Amino acid sequence: MRVKRGAGMRAALLALLMLLPLAGLRAAGIPDPWRPLERQWFDDVGMAEGLPHSITTALAQDRDGLIWIGTMGGLVRYDGYRVQVFELADAAAAGLPDTYVRSLLALPDGGLLVGTNAGGLARFDPQTGRFHSYPVGPGGTSNRKIYALAPDGGQGVWIATDSGLDHLDLRSNRIEAVDIGTRVAPRNFTVYQDRAGNLWLGSNNGLFVRYAGSHDFVRPDHPAGVVDKVLHDEIWAVREDAEGRLWVGSVQMGAVYREAGGSWRTVPGFSGYDGAARQATVRDFLEVAPGRIWIATDGDGIVTYTPGDADTRVLDHDTSLPSSLPGNSVRALLLGHTGSVWAATDLGAARSNARADIAFSLLPSADTAHSLANPNVRSIHVDARGRIWLGMAAGEIDIIDPVTATVRHLRLTGKQLRRDVQSLAEAPDGSIWIGTQGVAQIDPDTLAVRDSILPALGDTPVLSLLRLDSYMLIGTYNGVYRYDTRNGQLVHYRHVANQPGSLTNDTVRQIARVGTAVWYATNNGVSIANDPLQTGDFVNLSQRDGDPASLPQNLVDSIAVDTRKRVWAGTLGGLAMLPRGNAPPYRFQRLGTAAGLASDKITALLPDDAGNLWVSSSNGISVVDGRSLRIRNLGIRDGQRISSYIYAAAARMPDGTLLFGGLGGLTVIRPLWHRSGTPPVPLRITNALVNGHPLPFGHLPDNHGVIALSAHERSLRVDFSLLDYQGLQETTYSYRMVGFDDAWIEVPKGATPSAIYTNLPHGHYVLQLRAVPRGLHAHMAESTLAITVAPLWYETLWARLLVIVLLLALVVLLVQLRTIYLRRRAVQLQAQIDEHTRELRAANRRLDLLAGTDELTGVCNRRRFLKLAEGVRRTTGSVPACIALLDLDRFKRINDEYGHLAGDEVLRATAGVICQQLRAGDLVGRYGGEELVLCLPNNSSEQAMAIAEQIRLSLRGTRIWHEGHAITITVSIGVAELRLGEGMTSWLSRADSALYASKHRGRDCCSLAG
Repeated sequence: MRVKRGAGMRAALLALLMLLPLAGLRAAGIPDPWRPLERQWFDDVGMAEGLPHSITTALAQDRDGLIWIGTMGGLVRYDGYRVQVFELADAAAAGLPDTYVRSLLALPDGGLLVGTNAGGLARFDPQTGRFHSYPVGPGGTSNRKIYALAPDGGQGVWIATDSGLDHLDLRSNRIEAVDIGTRVAPRNFTVYQDRAGNLWLGSNNGLFVRYAGSHDFVRPDHPAGVVDKVLHDEIWAVREDAEGRLWVGSVQMGAVYREAGGSWRTVPGFSGYDGAARQATVRDFLEVAPGRIWIATDGDGIVTYTPGDADTRVLDHDTSLPSSLPGNSVRALLLGHTGSVWAATDLGAARSNARADIAFSLLPSADTAHSLANPNVRSIHVDARGRIWLGMAAGEIDIIDPVTATVRHLRLTGKQLRRDVQSLAEAPDGSIWIGTQGVAQIDPDTLAVRDSILPALGDTPVLSLLRLDSYMLIGTYNGVYRYDTRNGQLVHYRHVANQPGSLTNDTVRQIARVGTAVWYATNNGVSIANDPLQTGDFVNLSQRDGDPASLPQNLVDSIAVDTRKRVWAGTLGGLAMLPRGNAPPYRFQRLGTAAGLASDKITALLPDDAGNLWVSSSNGISVVDGRSLRIRNLGIRDGQRISSYIYAAAARMPDGTLLFGGLGGLTVIRPLWHRSGTPPVPLRITNALVNGHPLPFGHLPDNHGVIALSAHERSLRVDFSLLDYQGLQETTYSYRMVGFDDAWIEVPKGATPSAIYTNLPHGHYVLQLRAVPRGLHAHMAESTLAITVAPLWYETLWARLLVIVLLLALVVLLVQLRTIYLRRRAVQLQAQIDEHTRELRAANRRLDLLAGTDELTGVCNRRRFLKLAEGVRRTTGSVPACIALLDLDRFKRINDEYGHLAGDEVLRATAGVICQQLRAGDLVGRYGGEELVLCLPNNSSEQAMAIAEQIRLSLRGTRIWHEGHAITITVSIGVAELRLGEGMTSWLSRADSALYASKHRGRDCCSLAG
């Protein structure tokens, strides 16, 4: 973000603003003093996410909250996770008449109007999922090129085309041409009806208006000069804001606006020519917040302006910031239902939150006067003048001046060159002490740097600094130094072995004032000095095994005291709190991830004025409520973008603003800012497939809706999404089918939220969907859906009763007939039965032997093995099963070198070795040639791989002697675990692919199918 014109707010006003509470600033409508430094963060939706073309041209949000994105290569429907592309119509489906989409308009019925570049106008019907194309010419649009669509405030739509203006009646679906007269040029680029009913038309001949109640288009009254030149230029954008101002954008003269009272105003630096240079074409306007206007331009990004400001600001692409606007040609803007702002650029669509969040990140960028020099912020200090000093990696220091809203960059020299700045403090004379490799000093006025002001410390890294009146306490890896700034006396004290009252450890990470005492945070707990000048006889606190009231872990990074006088300690094992403050006995209350913290690895602590504690950790920032101790975690929805904090870098500003340094930059938190007026975010079903066939969007149920499946429809997939389009990776999704699932099923992180069911039994179910977003004010969203599955005819109650009755009658009849038959023929048939039984058994044994056994190896032949394996596949449920294909390596070489009899002997020996390794119930067969196949029921892929590896090793150690020659056997094996619902062909195919993978890996190995 950069300022386009003017010098900014006056220094005196900014100095005053920094002393006022931020909540009061918002209530009074006073500008945020951080605004010049706060950059707009954009998340992209581009071709990597599935857009058919990088140039996006139009935006709309439908009734259900789905975002539609028009591109030069097709139309996209987007729910935050899934991109569905609509392209040209073909013989099978009624699609778009042209893939170059110029304009979009969401309709009240959930449908969409699509204006194209060369195919005219189309209407998407959500009930059928098809596009209806309107004719061009009589009864249709005036031209195939549709520039703009605008609602008429009722049941119609205005259509601006390349040859005139049309009106569509949505009830009758009829289009009529509108008489625009001879003054207006036929090429109309934009049309807009304001709240008063006036119809504004932008053409290549300027701006025209048809006032409410009139039938003629005329030029609006306006003054001469710049406004006249703008209004006579080609007009591409017209919009009205909430205060009734009318904004007008031109091709090369910038923009102007008309107040509700009728007087026209220019935009500073963006009305008329900029010297001899023309302005970028204005494509769209959007009021992102009350009185705050975004102006989309073709080449200059987004110009932002608030009426009455002395200058504009520009949101544009910054090559050093991936979070900046992706492209500078912006063709459309959209304010989403939940407050997100969308921009259609030449490098994809982008989404941002235009309203101020509770947090934002200050990062390095090309605009060095308003950004950091280094993303690695290791220490922070706010001096007596309100300036913010940032100690960074590689000896760099940034100074943020809230009065001028600028950043100064310093670099240490000498011994401190390229040394990390790990601590900062202000000395009694106002100079800034820099803890790095030793101690350096910076003059607060001239910013001149003095190198190594304490030679006695030499090259000792300084971890922490604390000023106590005229003393400076210095924490190092070698204990603590106390320096008297009046006389230069330096006292050193440290840990002494076998002296319990000495410092608990020499690595002193932070020194904090707790009332009149001094607390030293070390690598082995905390040392407490009740006298600030104390150098021994410390009270030492550490973790004690089995004592839950001791520190949770001994490496302590930070200590803080809240407004209730409670003492907090941040450790690498969680957060510890002393409810009674600095008063023995020291009994800690522990808080960790089980209580809701984002991580147990705590780095910095900052209390706010309301008694809450803000905590930075390796996984983000959390806040502990001062009264309830409830923990909430900041997220992207709060503006928190830096994910990891590994340093105890934190500071408070006089106005209560909190600053945390991390890996990625500086996080600024305004605890008193609360987002208000945000509507609840819906958790919606965005797509559904029944037996693999998608439901039309108009048939998708809302919350508490119903999906009815017929008797032959037993597979269901439901895609769902929390439609605020923020923090996609931070939102946790789960679902449960009541009456089918025993517990909630979590959607894996990174996966698209979907509930998938196959082979649903008939009955009635309730599908519960849940989304849990991360953020201070985020709330869990739930949605329920009734599912009914109709029974097949034989699954109905009457059919089952009838079958039972018939079976009972048949059984009785058979029993009677059999009894009679046996009584009459018992003697005669007994002998025949015995003889036939013996013959049958012998025949069966012969048939089984011939039909099911491989003659050479004695194992199952292919046909019998596949029959038995199919039985395993059909009966396998939740218990896993695997198939392994084995192929003798270089078997042809054995036949060629030793003869086919040797090959036969090798096959027999191989089968014997394999059979020795298998359990009862395992199947082995000859698949063909030198290939053998195993079926391993009740074995997971890991277990099957272990069996395969055992077989491979046993075969490699086997020697087969043939005519005095020792033959070595090696095999390549492919293993595949049966997937739910998978057929035998697919199962064997995946095992075969794994076998070929083993061959390609060099043979004599085992591979597992994906």
